[in-house]
Amino acid sequence: MKRTEKIQTFGFFNVHKPSGVVSSKVVNKLKWLTGVPCGHMGTLDPLASGVLPVGVGNATRLFDYFLNKEKEYVAEFTFGVSSDTLDSTGELVYGGRIPTVSEIESALPLLVGDVMQMPPKYSAKNVNGRRGYDLARAGIEFELQPKAVRIDNVELLGVGETENAYRFKIRCGGGTYIRSIARDLATALDTNAVMSSLLRTKSGVFTLENSVDFSELEKDPTLETLEKYLIPTESVLPFSKIRLSATDERKIFNGLKVKTDFPDGTYTIDKDGIFYGLATVENGLARTKTKLC
Repeated sequence: MKRTEKIQTFGFFNVHKPSGVVSSKVVNKLKWLTGVPCGHMGTLDPLASGVLPVGVGNATRLFDYFLNKEKEYVAEFTFGVSSDTLDSTGELVYGGRIPTVSEIESALPLLVGDVMQMPPKYSAKNVNGRRGYDLARAGIEFELQPKAVRIDNVELLGVGETENAYRFKIRCGGGTYIRSIARDLATALDTNAVMSSLLRTKSGVFTLENSVDFSELEKDPTLETLEKYLIPTESVLPFSKIRLSATDERKIFNGLKVKTDFPDGTYTIDKDGIFYGLATVENGLARTKTKLC
């Protein structure tokens, strides 16, 4: 496939990112394959694997919409050890007791709800124009502020694959750091822990079951094959379609507001029978909001 070829339809690739690969490598590969701008909808740490939705073309304009969608993970926390990165890729310092199953289960409810979570210093958090991980690697002292996150459930699945490790299923809102959950759980149990593995099984409507393995993209598939992997933008949106008369359709696509009986809210909208993007209705007036195709 020539690099000058461009994919003609926009949407999403649901990529199963392997552990050890940075999210930007997945995005850059898809940019090269498709010939158009791409962007991921929520990064995964290099250690983590699993669902990485990548928007293609105008679909990247939905980033804010996906930011708060429910995420689901299977994580492994190893107790009796700490690290500067809060995971097993950092500088490990051993020490701390190993909690029992009953102790862990009794502490899990303390993690759930709308909480103020302290992000890891080794993270992409912006600090005066620089990433936290760049400052941390340079040995520069800095402080982060807690951020509001939503943790819906933390369930103990059983023992992990390595010594002193346990596996957990976690459901949470966007922006939640699983590494921070490992730290906070250990603190509640008066010990230390790091995240030793992480698999994202769900990000909004994107699941492992409908993902394509990154190894398939590394084979440089043709545009025809890529389009088979592509998930249409309209199919990932939970909004009803707004329908207008031909006259009102001409008006709304010329930047005018038009009267409608549809309730206030967000809708998908077609232009000449083809999916266009999003429209909003407020106080009985509809207008176009976001062009997605």
